[in-house]
Amino acid sequence: MRIIARKTLRQFWERAGHHDAEQPLRAWFAEARKAQWKTPAAIKAQYRSASFVGSDRVVFNIHGNKYRLVVAIRYDLGICFIRFIGTHPQYDKIDVEAI
Repeated sequence: MRIIARKTLRQFWERAGHHDAEQPLRAWFAEARKAQWKTPAAIKAQYRSASFVGSDRVVFNIHGNKYRLVVAIRYDLGICFIRFIGTHPQYDKIDVEAI
C-alpha cells in the first residue's frame, strides 16, 4: 500500500509528546506499506481488532488500544490515507466518517 502521509504519524509522536506511540506506529507503517489490501477482509485477516466505518474508513488500535489510527483506503488504487491519530478520548470526540 502507498501510505499518505507518513509525516502525520511522525508529528504525533514527536510534537504531541506521545513518544510511546513511535515504535507501534513505525511497526504499523512497515506492515501496511508491504500489504496489498484489496478488500476489508484482507485487513481483518491481518488485524483482527480493526474496525470498519463507512465504505472506506478503517480504525486501527495502536499500542494496546491506547491510541486510535483512522485511515481512508482506496482499495482499487492501493492507497491508504492517514486521516487521524490520537488518544482514545480524542477519538471519541471525532466523527470518523467525516474526518
